[in-house]
Amino acid sequence: MNSPHPVTAAGAAGLDAIRTAPEGAVLGFDFDGTLAPIVADPAAARAHPRAAEALAGLATRVGAIVVITGRPAAVAVEYGGFAGIDGLVVLGQYGLERWEAGVLTAPEPPPGVSEARAKLPGVLAASGAPAEVFIEDKGRALAVHTRRCAEPQVALERLRSLLAALAERTGLVVEPGRFVLELRPPGMDKGRALRTFLDERGSRPSAVLFAGDDLGDLAAFDAIDALRDEGVPGVTVCSGSTEVTALAERADLVVDGPSGVVDLLGTLLAPTP
Repeated sequence: MNSPHPVTAAGAAGLDAIRTAPEGAVLGFDFDGTLAPIVADPAAARAHPRAAEALAGLATRVGAIVVITGRPAAVAVEYGGFAGIDGLVVLGQYGLERWEAGVLTAPEPPPGVSEARAKLPGVLAASGAPAEVFIEDKGRALAVHTRRCAEPQVALERLRSLLAALAERTGLVVEPGRFVLELRPPGMDKGRALRTFLDERGSRPSAVLFAGDDLGDLAAFDAIDALRDEGVPGVTVCSGSTEVTALAERADLVVDGPSGVVDLLGTLLAPTP
């Protein structure tokens, strides 16, 4: 299968650079919606059946592979089947946590998370939120999902200002996503996480790719744009869906969901036709 062709010259140059010097390339990926299909119950999410194998195959040939996710790092490792992949790093909670070679590094959550955890059920009850709205407790963040509601976008919009007010009172920020609003600590996003990871490596990458599907991944796209301005070839990949279009409008390359991402991985280092 041929890999999709980028719609931008910068994206095409980025792919060429990865193929020319893969040993210096860094490949970054979101988890949910990119490596794993979106499901109604976040606890039931699992990586695409071919994702771990594809990443393991690339890990021996590229400079680094990093998964940057809003999930706790250990959860992404478990749900992704990543534990046995040498050289893969998982940055969880938007980069606040790090899993590498079986070792998890995670700071204590700020006190605002505990305060928001205690107040959030009351906020939802007072708002008249549908019974289908549910809270996903990520330990260092709290995600409010409306996906199970009959009108998920309507329910999300009704909660947006209330959750923003709660976040402000507790020193958190609201991260919007696909039928989800997440209350999390400020100071880190996927773009900063990607740049920090690259800086820690200490050598200039030959190229950088990032694949994502949701609004939180735009910060990583911004980081790719900044790297290009610094002379580092880059590729932005959108795992396409009908729920979010903002990334497709920004991406060099749009593929058909997680299956398309995995197909791209399988052909990423194949010679161009």
